Amino acid sequence: MKAVKLLAAAAIGFAAGVLLAPKSGKETREDIKSKALDAKDYATDKADKVKKTVLSGYDTVRDEAGNLVSDVTEFAGRAKKSADELASDAKTRGTRAATRAKSAGRRIQDDAEKNLR
Repeated sequence: MKAVKLLAAAAIGFAAGVLLAPKSGKETREDIKSKALDAKDYATDKADKVKKTVLSGYDTVRDEAGNLVSDVTEFAGRAKKSADELASDAKTRGTRAATRAKSAGRRIQDDAEKNLR
């Protein structure tokens, strides 16, 4: 935005200077042509810089988004593996606890039957 304002101010200043300067028509046209080419070169240079900046920013965002996707995918895989391991461990411990509870129940029942005879 600053560049546009600067370019507009320079163009207005130049136009006023050219129109008020005591030069021939040919010299005035050459000055206008020269300054117009300078302004075009300036605008092209600024546009190229803006384009490079935007493309660089785009590349950075794209790369970081790819890294983020990779990190999230890796984390999700680890979380699933951990959840699967915990579920398996819980199932094993639950089965073991049920077996021990049945065994303890049988012993209690056997002891009760022995004591009640």
